Amino acid sequence: MKTIKLGLILAAYAVASCFCLALINNITSPVIAKNKAGKVADILKVVFADADSFEQVSDFKAGDGAAVIDALYIAKKGKNVSGAVTQITGATYDKATILVGQDLKGTVTGVQFLELSDSPGFGQKARDPAFKVSSGKTFYEQFTGKKVKDGFVPGTTFEAISGSSITSKGVAALLSQATITAGTYLSEKYGGEAVGN
Repeated sequence: MKTIKLGLILAAYAVASCFCLALINNITSPVIAKNKAGKVADILKVVFADADSFEQVSDFKAGDGAAVIDALYIAKKGKNVSGAVTQITGATYDKATILVGQDLKGTVTGVQFLELSDSPGFGQKARDPAFKVSSGKTFYEQFTGKKVKDGFVPGTTFEAISGSSITSKGVAALLSQATITAGTYLSEKYGGEAVGN
């Protein structure tokens, strides 16, 4: 009888704990989503500084890469389309989510990391504003102004992070897939420069 009573007490605690966790999740998840959306909105303006508004679209072809296109935003200045910003998540040494902007001429307007879970030493240098490549720019700033048609090859078209070749190759793959997706969309819908690596 004591065993049954103990089991029922433990079951009651488990049910109460699950209820509390579900309640807390329901309260906090909208706040977390709102904060994340606000963060993305702020970064969109950094990645595509010339735009004054962004419109999320869903009728794009995500491409054949291993990464996931989380979102595609059309960048507008007034009523005119200036380019696009792609939010993409995929493998680096671990995983990264980045925003990549490009204009209608196939030029990268900016790159920013939303998340990067690579190793604290070398891999995190990819998003570290204090880490500079030989040009004096951060790792992600070196992509601004690059032509998408030139591709993204570590050590050739951009400076890789020494000691972190897997992260550099992962970022290159993300940039390639993001710019091909945005370039294809811009070319088909707005007459932008078609790109493909």
